[in-house]
Amino acid sequence: TEAIGLYNVGQSCCLNSLLQVFLMNIHFTGILRRIMVPRHAAQMRRNVPYQMLLLLEEMQHGKQKAVFPTAFAHCLSAYRVKLFVQHDAAQLFLTLWNVIKMQMGKPELVEELSDLYTICVQEHLACQKCSVETKRSSNMLTLPLPVLDSNSHKLRTLEDCLRYFFHPEELTDHNMCFCEHCGRTTPFLQSMKLVHLPKTLTIHLKRFCFEKSAYIHKLSHYLPFPQDLDFSAVLTEDQCQADDNEKAAWQYELFAVVAHSGSTSYGHYCAYIRSLTEHKWYCFNDSEVCQVSWDDVKCTYGHSKLYW
Repeated sequence: TEAIGLYNVGQSCCLNSLLQVFLMNIHFTGILRRIMVPRHAAQMRRNVPYQMLLLLEEMQHGKQKAVFPTAFAHCLSAYRVKLFVQHDAAQLFLTLWNVIKMQMGKPELVEELSDLYTICVQEHLACQKCSVETKRSSNMLTLPLPVLDSNSHKLRTLEDCLRYFFHPEELTDHNMCFCEHCGRTTPFLQSMKLVHLPKTLTIHLKRFCFEKSAYIHKLSHYLPFPQDLDFSAVLTEDQCQADDNEKAAWQYELFAVVAHSGSTSYGHYCAYIRSLTEHKWYCFNDSEVCQVSWDDVKCTYGHSKLYW
């Protein structure tokens, strides 16, 4: 019943934080426990879901305060996930998820994994001259929300970020598109409509910002998010391409926050996770794990000197 930490094996705080979020999700571990075990030792060493399962078993049955994810990290290195370097959590999450899905083995488990994490959206492009509209459906693993608007003004809450992400955008001047009906480039209205949300929804706050000089800096300003979020109450009818039954399931409780302190050139990750069995919040800071309150989690709202 105790939460177990992961030792840092060389700038692995990002990997450790993501692993804890995966393994504390009982819906994910329910899928993981049903994977096909590789037959040969060499296959076992290179199979990411199997190595993740071994790590889970070691964490759950061991009596130490933390375990070493060394074998799992070496397994990942075979798939171009470098060791001893700093990673971006959103990028590493996508890499991990894709490798897990690729090696899951059973088609029914791949489908369950997709249902657990995949977001479905529909992009609409409407010509402003002739009103011809094209639609394109796509799947996403995260909602990449901007924290600044088009005028570089700070968005104040997570709900504001969501509304801005799904707000229609006019494509004019150098952003105009070619309209086949008009036979020339014309202004377009681009909008994103939400079709389906998964059981586990992952939101990525885009706090790393590219400036015109190609310099990357981090946006550390304060941006609060709620413990409970009802998407159907945040978005308008026009921003949702789903029926009432689908929208009724768009109510979420916050499960985990992966937080970064520092700048773009250096820093540290930790994870705040609410146990789905105990309903208690924990802070996973590599090998150090402690129970925390919701007020402690609020430190991840952001400021220049984030400290947990």
